[in-house]
Amino acid sequence: MIDKKLLTILVCPVTKAPLEYREDDNELVCKASGLAYPVRDGIPVMLETEARQLTADEKLG
Repeated sequence: MIDKKLLTILVCPVTKAPLEYREDDNELVCKASGLAYPVRDGIPVMLETEARQLTADEKLG
């Protein structure tokens, strides 16, 4: 779980676009950059090197 207030101010470090929290995957997703940032122990890891690439289906969905 991530604090909703924190989510309103966090942006993708690559594109500065807003992020979407996906609770099932425990990730913050940026469709603009195609990256998903992990959330570990409630703390977003906002490093491009720690992010994973979204699949084509994830980018569309």
